[in-house]
Amino acid sequence: MKRVMIADKQPRLVLVTGPSGAGRSTSIKVLEDLGYETIDNLPLGLVSRLLSTDPLDRPLALGLDTRTREFSPEALLELLAELSAFDPEVLYLDCSREVLQRRYSETRRRHPMSPHDSASVGIDLERDLLSTVRDRADYLINTSELTVHSLREALERDFAPRAEALLALTLMSFSYKRGLPQGIDMAFDCRFLRNPYWDKNLRGLDGRDPAVGEYVSQDKRFAEFFDRLHEMTEFLLPAYRDEGKSHLSIGLGCTGGQHRSVFMTEKLAEALAQQGWQVSIRHRELDRRETGGAAESHKAGSGEAKA
Repeated sequence: MKRVMIADKQPRLVLVTGPSGAGRSTSIKVLEDLGYETIDNLPLGLVSRLLSTDPLDRPLALGLDTRTREFSPEALLELLAELSAFDPEVLYLDCSREVLQRRYSETRRRHPMSPHDSASVGIDLERDLLSTVRDRADYLINTSELTVHSLREALERDFAPRAEALLALTLMSFSYKRGLPQGIDMAFDCRFLRNPYWDKNLRGLDGRDPAVGEYVSQDKRFAEFFDRLHEMTEFLLPAYRDEGKSHLSIGLGCTGGQHRSVFMTEKLAEALAQQGWQVSIRHRELDRRETGGAAESHKAGSGEAKA
């Protein structure tokens, strides 16, 4: 992903594009939540007119794709040249061919470039058509393995308004069985702590339950570990903020991502929020189970994941 520095005095102009089904509409909604004025599928011929008659007083995001009237890669590249005074940035949402096919199969929607043929035909046509635009992109986000939450985090990292001078912090619990989460800045291993999995009364609960928290807290190493982690985080956050970082992601992992890492994430988030930091929480494995990923997490091996 390339990074383009924008002067603070000039509100950002972001053109959001990419193949159909890759997440453009979702991204537009996230940018709107971040304070952008957003317009989706504005005809290319009206973009210059819009900017000439209505000067930017806040960031603007425009959603453009092959369904946009007058759209072509050549016309889009010409538009970028015309808008050079606004320092336009191209955000390209990409996705693998296989995942796009699965998404169209699951939704049973027709592809806009092959309404009377299979979605795979339209996917290939569109990917070929947009290849030059992809090469021109300032930001490239591949959504093939991203959840909606992960996509939001990626957008917040690079598109949160600079003027706020805030550092947004995401704390994420995860299972080491499934590997490190994408995009995290640092990770801490909680697997040495007392494991509630071995208590049959706690096994079916997760780290948000007070009984699980009490069990983990009884580990003689817990208090010192938490205090040191909290102290280090307190030290790092202002340093990252002063360096100009707009988002920091910290992962806390355990074996199954259900008990210890979840409890630590909740407890650390609460402590930092009380100090005034903007904190969001994600529990990767719990989120997957709530959205139907539980079956996949129990396919491998003969035993259950030991959280």
